Amino acid sequence: MQLSKTQMLIFFFLCCSSFGFAAVANDEVSALLSIKAGLIDPLNSLKDWNFPENEAHCNWTGVWCNTEGHVEKLDLSHMNLSGPISGNIQRLKSLTSLNLCCSGFSSSLPKSISNLTALTTFDVSQNSLVGEFPWGFGRAGGLTELNASSNNFSGFLPEDLGNATMLETLDLRGNFFGGSFPKAFKNLQKLKFLGLSGNNFTGEIPAELGELSSLESMILGYNEFEGGIPMVFGNLTNLKYLDLAVGNLSGEIPADLGRLKVLETVFLYKNNFEGKIPAEIGTISTLKLLDLSDNVLSGEIPAEIEELKNLQLLNVMCNQLSGSVPLGIGSLSQLSVLELWNNSFSGPLPSDLGKNAPLQWLDVSSNAFSGEIPSTLCNKGNLTKLILFNNAFAGPIPASLSTCLSLVRVRMQNNFLSGTIPVGLGKLERLQRLELANNNLTGAIPEDLSSSTSLSFIDISQNRLHSSLPSTILSAPSLQTLMASNNELVGVIPDQFQDCPSLSVLDLSSNHFSGTIPASIASCEKLVSLNLRNNQLTGDIPKSIAMMPTLSILDLSNNSLTGGIPGNFGMSPALETLNVSFNKLEGPVPKNGVLRTINPSDLVGNAGLCGSVLPPCTRNPALASRHRNVHTRNIVAGWVIGISSVLAVGLALFSARTLYKMWYSNGSCFGDSFEVGKGEWPWRLMAFQRLGFTSTDILACVKESNVIGMGATGVVYKAEISRSNTVVAVKKLWRPATDIETGSSDDLVGEVNLLGRLRHRNIVRLLGFLNNDTNLMIIYDFMPNGSLGETLHGKQAGRLLVDWVSRYNIAVGVAQGLSYLHHDCHPPVIHRDIKSNNILLDANLDARIADFGLARMMVRKNETVSMVAGSYGYIAPEYGYTLKVDEKIDIYSYGVVLLELLTGKRPLDPEFGESVDVVEWIRRKIRDNRSLDEALDPSVGNCKHVHEEMLLVLRIALICTAKLPKDRPSMRDVITMLGEAKPRRKSSSNNDPYAAAKKDQPVFSTSPVNGLL
Repeated sequence: MQLSKTQMLIFFFLCCSSFGFAAVANDEVSALLSIKAGLIDPLNSLKDWNFPENEAHCNWTGVWCNTEGHVEKLDLSHMNLSGPISGNIQRLKSLTSLNLCCSGFSSSLPKSISNLTALTTFDVSQNSLVGEFPWGFGRAGGLTELNASSNNFSGFLPEDLGNATMLETLDLRGNFFGGSFPKAFKNLQKLKFLGLSGNNFTGEIPAELGELSSLESMILGYNEFEGGIPMVFGNLTNLKYLDLAVGNLSGEIPADLGRLKVLETVFLYKNNFEGKIPAEIGTISTLKLLDLSDNVLSGEIPAEIEELKNLQLLNVMCNQLSGSVPLGIGSLSQLSVLELWNNSFSGPLPSDLGKNAPLQWLDVSSNAFSGEIPSTLCNKGNLTKLILFNNAFAGPIPASLSTCLSLVRVRMQNNFLSGTIPVGLGKLERLQRLELANNNLTGAIPEDLSSSTSLSFIDISQNRLHSSLPSTILSAPSLQTLMASNNELVGVIPDQFQDCPSLSVLDLSSNHFSGTIPASIASCEKLVSLNLRNNQLTGDIPKSIAMMPTLSILDLSNNSLTGGIPGNFGMSPALETLNVSFNKLEGPVPKNGVLRTINPSDLVGNAGLCGSVLPPCTRNPALASRHRNVHTRNIVAGWVIGISSVLAVGLALFSARTLYKMWYSNGSCFGDSFEVGKGEWPWRLMAFQRLGFTSTDILACVKESNVIGMGATGVVYKAEISRSNTVVAVKKLWRPATDIETGSSDDLVGEVNLLGRLRHRNIVRLLGFLNNDTNLMIIYDFMPNGSLGETLHGKQAGRLLVDWVSRYNIAVGVAQGLSYLHHDCHPPVIHRDIKSNNILLDANLDARIADFGLARMMVRKNETVSMVAGSYGYIAPEYGYTLKVDEKIDIYSYGVVLLELLTGKRPLDPEFGESVDVVEWIRRKIRDNRSLDEALDPSVGNCKHVHEEMLLVLRIALICTAKLPKDRPSMRDVITMLGEAKPRRKSSSNNDPYAAAKKDQPVFSTSPVNGLL
């Protein structure tokens, strides 16, 4: 009987246990289904997550159970899942591993997720998760790996992470965490990997990190630290990988790093380190990668570096180092990359450099190196890039390079190299770029360059080469640029242009070429620039050149060309610059297209040319010649003939003018109703490209109801031409008695002539113009989103530019347009009226600079004008008292536009106070130590990381609006700085199968211009 009771108790216990296990299992199933219900699963990866009939949830995709049937591992990585992460995940009480990496999650993590105290590994990396990182993970006593890198987390790091004392990997790179590191991190004595780069951490790096004795990898770069490297880092004796790049660190590099005897990688580039390179680094025998570039280091490379027998990369570019390179560096048998450029090194390179090393990349440009180029650089056959320009190297180009099959780039310009170009370079199948300009090279151009299938860029200009041009070099299949100017080349230009599939730039100027210009050159459909000036070319200009589809620049000056300028040059589809000066051309200059506005200096030196922008042609040269040769006995008859001729010509002109007016009045160009009251001549339409409308279509739209704007130089109308489904903008210029500066009443000189020659995606495109003897109208592309000023401050404010990325893109577009005007136009163009109302927005909200009515070409530096032009609030302070025109006044105005984008306020606002503009308003906040956050436009978002991005651009705006012109950057520098302030976006490599292998790589790529900020 007793046995029966025992059996009954066991049976009852088993039943209860089974019921308990079943209850737990059902709760986990319910939790998993709840998690799935909130997810977006475009690939249907979780299709087998359905209510089980017999507890099969342990076999669901991404689910693993322990021996007791409880879920212990959940792996939903690489499934492209998105949507919120359910707080019900905390019900998986036995979960030890959670992996949600590499998907599209963009919500915040539920705070309850930290209740999973059994976790050992937690990975939510490479998503778009936002908000603060949950507190409580310090309670997970067994947590060994936490990876939340490449997300958008913000706020401070949870202090309690320091309680997770079993942690071996902590990776939070590529987020927006701020503040300083918690000092409690010193408790993580088992930590081997610490990744905190690419955040917004500030303050000094805490010395407590020097107590993490197990640490093997420390990646802290791309932050905004203060101070230097703590000397106690010398105690991290297990450290193998140290990355503090782009961290705003300063001071000297501590010699204590020499105590780290297993260190393999040191990245300290793009900081503000100064002083000498510590000799103690030469004692780290395990060191493989050493990058100290872009700092302020001085002195010489310590000789102890020669002892780093495992060194593969040495990069000290962009410092202030000097002296000679230690000779022992040539014997480093593992050296693959040596970058020394932009320092003040002198003396020769080690003669055995590359002899015993797999040298792959050598860049010593922009120094003062001398001596001969070592012949051993490619001994191991790995050299891909050889960059030696801007030095004082002498002697021959090593012949061994012609057998270096790995070469991709050779750049040796601006040295004192002599001898001949080695034969064989054209047979290197990977060589793409060959730059040998400005040396003392002699002899012939090797024929094998013609047979290269890989060379795309050849620059051998400014040497003493004396030969003919290889007959087939112009038809090399990959050749895009050939520059051979300023040599002593002779013979004819080969008539081998039939097969030049890629050629875009050809410069053969300042040589001794003779013969005619080959007509076959017109078959180069991608040719953009052709320069043949300063040669001995003869014959006519081929008419076929004019119709080349992409030819933009053509210089044929200083030759002996004869004949006339072909009439079809004015109809050239792309031609912007034409120079035919100092030839033997004759006849009338065509008056169409680009020739209508050509600079007379591009035509001078041709005694026989006349008309258009030159003095008019003789109306009856035969008659004039007959008058000069008539005998004195017929002088009376001559006078009669002369007077009769004048009368006949006058009558013919009067008749022609009458017929001209009648034809236009009754023809299709316009109707009588469009003639301006006192206008004597009819309207004429000059097109800069093929148009689908006539002057009649345009004039029909010039009425009060179509006015869309009014500026300093005219009224703007919207013209909708229904028959061609075209919408354009028409600007009718004011007609003052005299121009404010030139004294000319011809506003075409001020705007049309200039705009007609500008080609840039961020400058409004000129389609053509209409004029008669009293009025001028300019036809532009229509910009559907109006002006930036109207978008920011008008009735529709707050409708379009509601996010920072859109405003940032506009800032970049305007900067690129101004950079083109200042740096790519010759002479530079100064706009003088940059303001938000003169920046138009197209359908994609891309910026276009408009209204060039006040623009000037800066022929001379600091050119002076007669009076101030521009708009109040945008005018640079020095312009009011010096009247000097240079690009700095545009840069000041651009800075004001930046402040408009950042603050949303006009340059002059009642909020600022009387006689205070937006620039002074911001400066006062800085002087008063007030937060600049309050000055930012709240309508573009209150997110902290957006404010931080905007504050970076605010710094650029303050530099642009510096009181002294010399303190303002160039527009190229502004573009560089804007690139560094670009709104952050996580890496696109979410599905990168090699992400794990890249664990020790920096989150963000380097940039050589970070220091500009």
